[in-house]
Amino acid sequence: MKISVELTLTPLQNEFEEPIINFIKKLRASGLTILENPLSTQVYGDYDKVMQLITSELKNSFELIDNGILLMKIVKSDRSNYEPNF
Repeated sequence: MKISVELTLTPLQNEFEEPIINFIKKLRASGLTILENPLSTQVYGDYDKVMQLITSELKNSFELIDNGILLMKIVKSDRSNYEPNF
């Protein structure tokens, strides 16, 4: 099953940029389709691979920050080629 996941990692600390950058770099290195914008990062691929990656890298990120939030939206389909038609 293919999924699309939108992620927003928000470290609740003064030094927030490095944990976000490291998280995104780990996602990029996965070989999955990754798209980024200023507000979130999207991950596209097979459900098991995407969820395993998110679980692993989120745990690593949370171990490096004092407090943080991850906002996640999941769509059951690969929306990586979506283009608005309006």
